[in-house]
Amino acid sequence: MSVMAEERTLILVKPDGVANGHIGDVIDRLERKQYQISALKVVQKATDAQLRAHYSDKVDKPYFSEITDYMQSGPIVAIVATGTHIVDAFHQMAGKTNPDEAELGTIRGDYGRAWEDGAIRNVVHSSDSPAAAEREIKIWFPEL
Repeated sequence: MSVMAEERTLILVKPDGVANGHIGDVIDRLERKQYQISALKVVQKATDAQLRAHYSDKVDKPYFSEITDYMQSGPIVAIVATGTHIVDAFHQMAGKTNPDEAELGTIRGDYGRAWEDGAIRNVVHSSDSPAAAEREIKIWFPEL
């Protein structure tokens, strides 16, 4: 019998999730699945450098300034969670990126919605692969 390796993932409760009181909801979902919270902190204002590193694949896109404005519109809660297959598991818990397409029962399906300005405010970020998680953790938790 092979032993499954533990993974880490980065979860960001985005400014809309913080402002609307969903930090506890996100943590509760992790704890109900018995995943470990390895690190947690409030980032009062994400720096331009953090956002450029985190969204490095989107820096050249015309909508990057909208992402920056959104992610700097309020505090973010950064979480490192650990567990077997945590990257895929939390990605499923988060739901589809667009809250209008996310299933009810997912974080985005339950707490996200469309807005008149067309901007996607989708409550949480979740790493999409173990490699991305490790890269992102270094951005938000350089001390780890």
